[in-house]
Amino acid sequence: MLIHLLVENYALIEKLDISFNEGLTVVTGETGAGKSIMLGALGLILGQRADTQALLHKENKCIVEGTFELSQIPIKDLFDLYQLDYDNLSCFRREITPQGKSRAFVNDTPVNLNVLKELADRLIDIHSQHQNLLLGNSSFQFDVVDSYSAHMQKVQEYRLLYAKWNADKTMLENLVAAEVKSRADLDYYRFLLDELEKSQLNDNDYAQIESDLEIIGNAETIKLSLEKAGFMFTGADFNIIAALNEAYQALKPIGRFNSTFLQLCNRVESVVIEIKDLSNDLAREAESVSFDPQRANVLQQRFDLLNKLLAKHNAKTIPELIAIHEELHTKIQAIDTLEGQIGELQKSIHQTEEELLTRAREMSRRRMEVIPLIEQEITAQCKQLGMPGARFVVHCTQTETPTTNGIDKISFLFNANVGGEPGEIAKIASGGELSRLMLSIKSSISQRNLLPTIIFDEIDAGISGQTANQVGMILEKISQTMQVIAITHLPQIASRGKSHLVVQKIIEQGKTRTEITPIGHEQRVAEVAKMLGGTNPSGAMLETAREFFLKSSNN
Repeated sequence: MLIHLLVENYALIEKLDISFNEGLTVVTGETGAGKSIMLGALGLILGQRADTQALLHKENKCIVEGTFELSQIPIKDLFDLYQLDYDNLSCFRREITPQGKSRAFVNDTPVNLNVLKELADRLIDIHSQHQNLLLGNSSFQFDVVDSYSAHMQKVQEYRLLYAKWNADKTMLENLVAAEVKSRADLDYYRFLLDELEKSQLNDNDYAQIESDLEIIGNAETIKLSLEKAGFMFTGADFNIIAALNEAYQALKPIGRFNSTFLQLCNRVESVVIEIKDLSNDLAREAESVSFDPQRANVLQQRFDLLNKLLAKHNAKTIPELIAIHEELHTKIQAIDTLEGQIGELQKSIHQTEEELLTRAREMSRRRMEVIPLIEQEITAQCKQLGMPGARFVVHCTQTETPTTNGIDKISFLFNANVGGEPGEIAKIASGGELSRLMLSIKSSISQRNLLPTIIFDEIDAGISGQTANQVGMILEKISQTMQVIAITHLPQIASRGKSHLVVQKIIEQGKTRTEITPIGHEQRVAEVAKMLGGTNPSGAMLETAREFFLKSSNN
């Protein structure tokens, strides 16, 4: 329940610091005094959007802070889900800066508006006149019936399973579409893969072939150069190897005289050996080089094939072609496994659908059991609220396939007149009738849901007299199981509050502000008397106001 509300610099509120009690709290004040401003401020910590227009003083930030008692609410799971510190007394805070930036906090931890709203949906139900439109909303109608059925946990489990079923069907559609497209591409992929496999790609293949073709193309020049170099070692007028041998023979006898001479002799010997090896290598390479037209043709065809493949696959290197080869192989494998995936998914979807239908039938059975009770209770409530000929009907039919709400289609039908045929609520009920019907529904489901607080914003619109008294009694009854805050213009309702807040518009020095203050019993009598007789109520009006309080305490 809401324990405390702090509001600073919001709309016409300079500063509001107020506590709330259990039971029924009534909020009264003159028309235009700003009673709904408090709801607007409260809406900020419930996740509603706002801008700088909400700031009373544009140069200062707006702060709204609400403290909630959470010990009786099953909400800790959400705190754990969003990694928020949980406390039985938790603080929800919202700030709006002059620059229009908004920040939200739960127990001093920053949160986004979606998280704030999800938490707030477990805390407060704000019922305003426009909410009567929910009567024609399918989701609201199912929520009403399911609250009576006391199977909300099973409904949530069903909806999670239904979401999975839908997601799987979407996945199946995508897989089937992918298979159709892939099958069309499969032959082409296999052709490309076969072409690459036949080419027997090798990382160094391209460079080696390019080098071999270069050598074959210049074989005559290369052979001539090698032979000429070899001739200079052994076949020229001046034979290098013979000269070096003579030098070695000349130095060999003196090598015994000292280490320097021996080292020189050894060096010449090493040169002789190296030159002989080099001469042999030159001769061997010259012998191996020849122009082979057949081999040149084979290499050129291989080289042309590699270049063709590089261009075809928009690749720059052989390793890139090898990677493309692996990618094609993976694609073909994936296409081959699609059929198996589709079969498995179809089987899973069918099993899920069977489970959905089983759960939906059980949900439907429980709904059908409580529908007569719903019709009876809400019709009885409507009669208490000045509609003696009211008839409320829950029309339920079934679908062949599961929907988000099971296999049921539910619609609320209503008629406020004796003998009238129930029809669509939006087409057959007036604004006042809608308001009283919604109050009847809220009164009934308040005994069954887990919301700790409900706020009624002028639920009394369009009623008076005994009906107003009945509305007050119903609000008082609801407040026995939950916290109720009611903004009202009627003395019959105001006199039933356990607590009473008065909203006043104050004008000082050409500026307007709104103040909300709690009042005691005598002040309440005066406030109710104002509702009966205007700003300066007579003694008779004051006495009548006391009678209202006396009747309220006796009921």
